[in-house]
Amino acid sequence: MSGQCVEYRQFCRDRDITLALREQLAECWLGVANAGGAVLAPEFGRPPVRAADVSLAVDRLLGHLDPRSARLLVAVAPEAETETETEAAVEAAVAGWLIVRRDMHPLVAHCGVVNHVQTHLKHRGRGIGVELMRRVRDVAREEMGLERLRLSTRGGMGLEGFYRRLRWVEVGRWPGLLRLAPGDDRDEILMDLPL
Repeated sequence: MSGQCVEYRQFCRDRDITLALREQLAECWLGVANAGGAVLAPEFGRPPVRAADVSLAVDRLLGHLDPRSARLLVAVAPEAETETETEAAVEAAVAGWLIVRRDMHPLVAHCGVVNHVQTHLKHRGRGIGVELMRRVRDVAREEMGLERLRLSTRGGMGLEGFYRRLRWVEVGRWPGLLRLAPGDDRDEILMDLPL
């Protein structure tokens, strides 16, 4: 990666997302989901998932972006250096992403939900997920005016430890709620972060 830093970008409107970025988000999600990541969506169910179904899920998520209620945070990393006739260029690729949404019900509009937290398989172990989670906390508090965040994660993967290290607190579990396959039931773990 030639020592270059990861860049973090925020998107609040679907129209600001290029076709190339949309395709990279889907490619990241496809890889993470098929590697067993806890980022499945109703459009594609259990792995293995199909690229066309992931693209539909990305389109649905991005169609709901709005500065007040839903934002996309993306980590972009230098991918490969290429020589052009006049200059050296560095192509960038999605290294990770997540969605933060405001709960729009008036009784809980001060709260937000973090979904689809994922790091591209090629970029794992570089702190990208940690930095995305730090940035979403700041965006939620400072830009969206939220007072707390919540998320749920799949048991049996050790993800609750990742979130605990970032000051999230486990507030409950739905035992055996998630059936990944016959005989493979997992808890849904509910996490909370006061801002």
